[in-house]
Order: sequence, then C-alpha cells, then structure tokens
Amino acid sequence: MELLRAPWRMGYITADKVEGCIFCVGDDAEADRERLIVHRSQHTFVMLNLYPYTNGHLLAVPFRHTAELDHLTDPEMLDFMKTVRLCRAVLAAASTPQGYNLGMNLGRAGGAGVDEHLHMHVVPRWNGDTNYMSVVAEVRVVPEALLVTYDRLRPLFDEISLGGAV
Repeated sequence: MELLRAPWRMGYITADKVEGCIFCVGDDAEADRERLIVHRSQHTFVMLNLYPYTNGHLLAVPFRHTAELDHLTDPEMLDFMKTVRLCRAVLAAASTPQGYNLGMNLGRAGGAGVDEHLHMHVVPRWNGDTNYMSVVAEVRVVPEALLVTYDRLRPLFDEISLGGAV
C-alpha cells in the first residue's frame, strides 16, 4: 500500500481548536477580509482555505449549519451549486488553471476535517503542481500569500456573473 504524505497540513492538525463551528460566520460582512471570505450569496459564502493545497483553494459553504447534503433546501442547493460554478469561473479568470478538483468529504470517516458543517473544496490544478518539493522534500509551495490571493479574487466575484445566485 502506498502512503500519501501531506506534511503541509500539520499546521491545521496542530492548530488550537476554535470553539464552535468555524463556518458559522453570520451576517456581519465587516470581518470578511479577516475571515478570508471573498463572496457572499443568499445561502452560501466562499472563503479561501487557510491551509490550501494549491494557490486559490476555495471553500464554498452554506450559511445554514448542517452536515448533511440532504438537509439543504432546494433553493439552498441551487445557490450552493451556482456558487461552486462561480468559483470555477473566477479561478479560470484569475489564474487559468489546467484543471480543478471539486470535492466534499462527508463525515469524519469520509475524511472531513470539519465534519459538522457541509462545505465543498474548489481546488485549481496545474500540470506538475505536485512536484519534487512535495514528493521529496515534503514541502508544499503555495507561491502567493493568502491576502494577496484574496485581493485578486474578491473583485472578480463581483465582476463575473453566471446567471446569478438564488
């Protein structure tokens, strides 16, 4: 059996745990930059992943606290998926990735780091983005600081429209 190592995730694993749900952000948009929230729609928000796999790694998160995909209402589900589609369009405009990983890990056994609040990872990918640094040196290179990425992506969410969110 092969072993997949992700040592860059140790910061997440060893970080002090926050009381309450990290994805229950409420309506106050004043702290969005501090929280790395780049977009809000009616039922969903988008934030940069604090521990990204690649530059531009986004999380689409329903506002309502639920761990179950089946618990989203139809309007929440439609807004959630339209927001994921918008994330892909924003990343395409910002950094022209060659591919994407879209993924949800449901439940602790399913690999969810935060299993109590549903969220989808939108990860831009480039050919060769897993190189010798991550394979040999066990180091992940993310070439852009999070707030620089935030400042680059945030205006694109306002500029790009794909039929709007619900």
